[in-house]
Amino acid sequence: MPTFAYIARAADGRRVRGSTDGHSEQAVLAELTTRGLMPIRVTPTKSSRRRKRLSSRVLARSYVQLSELLRAGVPLLRALRLLARGKSNPQLAAVWAEVAESVAKGERFSDSMAAHPYAFGDVHVAMVRAGERGAFLESVLARLGSFLENQAELRAKVIGNLLYPVVLLGVALAVIVGALIFFVPKFKDLFGDMALPLSTRLLLGTSEAVVHWWPLLVAVLLGLAIAAQVARKNEALRMRVARRVLRLPKLGGLFAALAVARFARILGTLLENGIPMISALEIAKDAAGNALMARAIAEAAEAVRQGEQFSAPLARSGLFEEDVIEMISVGESANSLPTVLVSLADTMERRVDRAFTALLKLMEPALLLSLAGLVFFIFLALVLPMMQMSSQL
Repeated sequence: MPTFAYIARAADGRRVRGSTDGHSEQAVLAELTTRGLMPIRVTPTKSSRRRKRLSSRVLARSYVQLSELLRAGVPLLRALRLLARGKSNPQLAAVWAEVAESVAKGERFSDSMAAHPYAFGDVHVAMVRAGERGAFLESVLARLGSFLENQAELRAKVIGNLLYPVVLLGVALAVIVGALIFFVPKFKDLFGDMALPLSTRLLLGTSEAVVHWWPLLVAVLLGLAIAAQVARKNEALRMRVARRVLRLPKLGGLFAALAVARFARILGTLLENGIPMISALEIAKDAAGNALMARAIAEAAEAVRQGEQFSAPLARSGLFEEDVIEMISVGESANSLPTVLVSLADTMERRVDRAFTALLKLMEPALLLSLAGLVFFIFLALVLPMMQMSSQL
C-alpha cells in the first residue's frame, strides 16, 4: 500500500505533519478528515514513487488474463484476487492484491489502479475508467493488453537492432583504452629523445592523458551527465535539442517517425476506447516522449477546445509528413480518426523497422572499418619511429 506524507491543520490551528498509508490520495484525505484534521497537502512519499516499474509484456499478459476471466463470467473482485495469487511475478501479484483490497472496500477499479502510478500509467487508468463507465471493461482490457504488447514489440525490435552495434562499439572502446593504458606507454622509454612523427606524438600524448589524468576525465564525464540531467528540466533547451535532433541526416527523420508512431498509437487506442478527444490529447501529450511533439499536441488540444481541427498544429511541428497530415485530416472529416490513427501507427512502425534495419546494415561495416582504422593508426604511430631507428642504424 502506498505511503503518503501530509501537512494538515488541527482544530486548534496547529500545523501537523506526518505520513500514513492509503490506497489513494482520496482515501488519505478522507482519513485525515475523520481524525479532525484539515488537509493542506498530501503527496506520495519517495518510497512509494521509486518502486520498480513493471514491464509492458508482464502487464499486457495480466490485462489479457483479466479480460478473459471477466468474459468468462468471473466477478471483478474474484478475478483480481486470482491474479493476486500468481506466482510468476510476485511484485505484480502484490499490486493486484492491493487493488483487490481497494475494490473490496468499495473503490472503483480505475481509482484503485491510479493509486499505483509506478505500475499503471495514465493511459491504462484512462482506458479502464472509460471501460467502467461504458460497461465494456473486458474489451478495453483486451485492447490495452494488445496495445502494450505492440509497444513492447516495437521497443524490443529497436533494442535488438541496436544491441550488436552497441556491443561492438563497447568492445572497440575497451580495446583502444586498454592499449592506451597498458601497451602504448611501454614504447615511450624506447623512443627516448628522438624526433617523433606527429601521429606518434598524438598517440603518446593521448596515452599519457588517459593514464595520468583519468580522475579529471571521469570528473568531466560526471559533470556532463549531471549537466544533461539538469538540461532535461529546461523546457527551452529541450526544445532546441529536439530541433537539432530532427535536423540530423537520416537519424532526424527516423526519430520523428518514432515519435509519430507512438503518438498515433496512444491517441488512436484512447479514442477507440471512448476517451474524449481533449482528455486523450492531454494523456498523449504526457506520454509523447518528445518536446516538440508535446508542444504540438498541446496546441492541437487548444485548437480542439476552440472547435477547430487539430491537424494544423501537428503540421506546424515539423514532425509529420504531408501524407500523414492528410490521413489525419481525412480521418477527422470522416469521423474515423481512431481507425486511421491505429492504421497510421502500424504503417509508421513498419517504416521505422525497415529504416532501422537498413541503417544498421550500414553502421556495422562502418564501425568495423572505424575500429580497423584506429588500430591501424596505433600500429602505424608505433612502427614509424622504429622504422626511422632501423634506417639510421
